[in-house]
Amino acid sequence: MKKLAILSSLFIGALAFAQGIKFEESNFASVLAKAKKENKLVFIDAYASWCGPCKLMVKNIFPLQTVGDYYNSHFISTKIDMEKGEGIELAKKYNVKAFPTYLFVDGNGEVVHRTLGYVEENDFIQFAKDAGDPSKRLTALKQKFEDGEKDPEFLKNLAGLTIYNDAEFAGRVLERYFAAKTELDRDDVQMLLSGAQTTDSPLYKTFQSKKAEIVKVVTAEKYDAIDKNIKISSLFKKSYNKETKTWNDNYFLTEAQKFMPKEEAEKILKRTQAGRALRDKDFATYEKLTLELYKDTSALSSEELNSIAWNFFENVNNKSSLQKALAWAHESVKKNENYANTDTLANIYNKVGDKKNAKLWAERSIELAKNTGQDSTDTEKLLKTLL
Repeated sequence: MKKLAILSSLFIGALAFAQGIKFEESNFASVLAKAKKENKLVFIDAYASWCGPCKLMVKNIFPLQTVGDYYNSHFISTKIDMEKGEGIELAKKYNVKAFPTYLFVDGNGEVVHRTLGYVEENDFIQFAKDAGDPSKRLTALKQKFEDGEKDPEFLKNLAGLTIYNDAEFAGRVLERYFAAKTELDRDDVQMLLSGAQTTDSPLYKTFQSKKAEIVKVVTAEKYDAIDKNIKISSLFKKSYNKETKTWNDNYFLTEAQKFMPKEEAEKILKRTQAGRALRDKDFATYEKLTLELYKDTSALSSEELNSIAWNFFENVNNKSSLQKALAWAHESVKKNENYANTDTLANIYNKVGDKKNAKLWAERSIELAKNTGQDSTDTEKLLKTLL
């Protein structure tokens, strides 16, 4: 009877596993070859390990039987981390800039349809059906736009599909959309703000000309803050040379002081340079700038303190700098003790060789995780190495 129960549970577990999307585990070239052989499209879940909505899709949508039934019968599916391995080049090829992004590509590797974000069950299935219908694919929708389509809902949908991967095209779509709008709702304002990312964008002129409408949705103070951020973003793009990875500090500071105090401009520049150094894996510069920036951390939130402490744990090896990271993590815990910052403390203590405190904080982190229903797998692995 016991054996029967075990076999039954194994069968049920296997059945549950089979209900969702079946993702291939081979490399991308093999996936394309299989799709070409079976005359199917490839569905790509382009994700990042840190992405919250990506994890929610894995938990809530991908395992559903209705989703699995449709995707497994119509597509060859694969999951690719866009920040690791072959995903890095694929992210460049397919212009993946936001996560999760969902791509449908043909056997030759050409994208025929795409969307992004957390998508509910029915919409996720409809999206797949659209990918299978040449008249509803992104390429067809773009052609419809070029042919002069002006329907507001069509334009709104097309802008949403392209704004994070083809900003120039999305800008043209939104120009047409807003040209016919006399009143803006909250969704319109959000879409306009997503499109008006620089002062050179035609949508920035729309942002300025429709201020009276926008401040009906957001406060005038909020409008001014957004305007300031757009100007800063534009200056950063003009101040940083991606090829040489160098900054024109004088240009940024001169232009920024036209709409903010010098001290504020210097701090914003340094913070952005630190972030860029981290992305460029120039850890020495990142360490130096961060230590200069955060001599006084009293105004930082618990989350901000934990974030910079964790970045130091991952990327800095200098012991005196790691001691500073410990201080930030302790300050984070003092402001709001939680699973994340106690885990950070455990890891930093372990890195500096203080096994006793590492064990103490790992145990505390696991306790907090269990109390709040969070996954403490990584912390438990750390604790095992400390016993």
